[in-house]
Amino acid sequence: MTTVFSKIIRGESPADIVYQDELVTAFRDIYPAAPIHILVVPNKLIPTADDLTDDDEKVAGRMLLVASKIARQQGIAESGYRLIINCRNHGGQEIYHLHLHLIGGRPLGPMIMRT
Repeated sequence: MTTVFSKIIRGESPADIVYQDELVTAFRDIYPAAPIHILVVPNKLIPTADDLTDDDEKVAGRMLLVASKIARQQGIAESGYRLIINCRNHGGQEIYHLHLHLIGGRPLGPMIMRT
């Protein structure tokens, strides 16, 4: 299985890549929800957060560390930012390649609407 994220990681689709190493790739979201909206994805295809295994512990940790590093580089660490991982349909996942949204650069308001 291949995804648009797999193609970005391999350099087959254009993206504004802000970070890449042997485990993860980070690039700007093409439909940003805030001034800073960067996706951090594992280079290995893992469809959902539910599909992580013990063998993926290093990549999962790297995703968080890279997001924090990028937040500092983008100048949003002190004011604050949000990290979001959507999982499956009810969680709002649209692309089935695990990804972490780093969002910031303005006040974000409540995380979800309460009903």
